[in-house]
Amino acid sequence: MADVIDYTIHGEEMQLVEVELDPGEGVRAEAGAMMYMGEGIAMQTGTGGGLFSGFKRMLTGEGFFITTFVHEGSGKAHVGFAAPYPGKVVPLNLAEHGGEIICQKDAFLCAASGIDIDIAFSKKIGAGLFGGEGFILQRLSGDGMAFMHAGGTIIRKDLQAGETLRVDTGGLVAMTPSIDYSIKFVGGFTNALFGGEGLFVTTLEGPGTVWLQSLPFSRLADRIAAALPQDRNKG
Repeated sequence: MADVIDYTIHGEEMQLVEVELDPGEGVRAEAGAMMYMGEGIAMQTGTGGGLFSGFKRMLTGEGFFITTFVHEGSGKAHVGFAAPYPGKVVPLNLAEHGGEIICQKDAFLCAASGIDIDIAFSKKIGAGLFGGEGFILQRLSGDGMAFMHAGGTIIRKDLQAGETLRVDTGGLVAMTPSIDYSIKFVGGFTNALFGGEGLFVTTLEGPGTVWLQSLPFSRLADRIAAALPQDRNKG
């Protein structure tokens, strides 16, 4: 059983989720997401779902450990987790989605203690996309609250059985496990951005629910990099 936690989401475009903990309750996240924590909250490290889960996370470039923030004092205490770039914090009750959510590795922000965090899928799709890291999905399982972060605006799509949706691979935030997904290469067109080589898209097939983001971080990073002055002395 996951801890039953209360929370408040602050802000509009640069959001933060503040979790309220009773004595003995905890919330888990990667340590870099924490912005502040009240007196009585202690940090504990673990793998997020067993030793093998820790190794799988490490092999895909993720950190081996997940940090759990546990309230060891009296009364109520608060801990805040901030989104890493402009966007929305998406609260999801896993009990309302069959006890499992699949999300992009960069989408996970934090979750109630008792939620298992595992690697669901990893696929290399070319060094030109995602800096050579490939396409990595995480599985969150349990019956409590989990919080995703989406860049820009969040869009929810409920797909019927057999209904398909093709999305930019970086645009996927999360989905229910009943969604069938595959990564396909779309060629046959010339685009200066891709040098005429085509584009990878994720095909999602229902039934189930998907959450999409309007501003994937990879797209934002590309625009920032393109705007930086070039070092003419380089090379």
